[in-house]
Amino acid sequence: MRIFNRKIHKSVAETSVVEVTEVGNMRALHLGSVTIQSGMNVRDPFALELNYSRGIMCFLLFSSKIKSVLTVGLGGASVTKYINKYCPDVSQVVVEINAQVIAIAKSHFYLPENDDKLDVMQSDGVQHLLDNRASADCVMIDVFDAHGIPPNCCTQDFFDSCFSALKNDGIFLINLWGSDKNFDIYLQRIEQTFSRRVLIMPTGKPGNIIVFGFKNPTKLTEKKLRERAKELEKDHKIEFTEFLDKLHAHNGYAAMYNLLESQ
Repeated sequence: MRIFNRKIHKSVAETSVVEVTEVGNMRALHLGSVTIQSGMNVRDPFALELNYSRGIMCFLLFSSKIKSVLTVGLGGASVTKYINKYCPDVSQVVVEINAQVIAIAKSHFYLPENDDKLDVMQSDGVQHLLDNRASADCVMIDVFDAHGIPPNCCTQDFFDSCFSALKNDGIFLINLWGSDKNFDIYLQRIEQTFSRRVLIMPTGKPGNIIVFGFKNPTKLTEKKLRERAKELEKDHKIEFTEFLDKLHAHNGYAAMYNLLESQ
């Protein structure tokens, strides 16, 4: 992971430190450690610079009917901004518990103001999921602090609440760290919640792994996914075909399409 050395902003509260660093055209967000939580090219602030952020957008591969996204964790707002700009039919609710993060996303990472398509709120994402059952076509979880994923965002109850917050054919995804000693435990919990209707997709070094869970998978064949990946690449600067190959490599053709063709 690249480390950006020139500090351009620091926000300190009682329980958190949020920093912004920059080198050349690249700006990064840090939450109390040298780990880069979000990256942005200041010359193209709405592009997705990090592999994992482009990988998150693979929810578009699995459904053309996503109209509402509920995200827990804002960070530097890379994916939030991208969806807002390049997915005009999708509305978003983004829940971020840290007011510092929201303020810095606006002041240093070009997060737009709320409107009829975007609602970024300071609140507890765990409670928000519990209070908003069947509210979203897609639930995204991307929550990290200086110590990793907060403990209350990786319990069995938490993943069950993510399932409940999805509409009937909704898609869940979470950004996990592959080297996390508890990765297998988290994955087993997600598999239990989603009755093993789960796919994993490493996005490359240094080890972000996107895990997808499907409430009721829409039937998809390899041919359909290939065609959809190529169509999406016409409108997005995202390597959907390469990500599809990663899905095949890490889940197996038979297992992947048995899952996607099930009802």
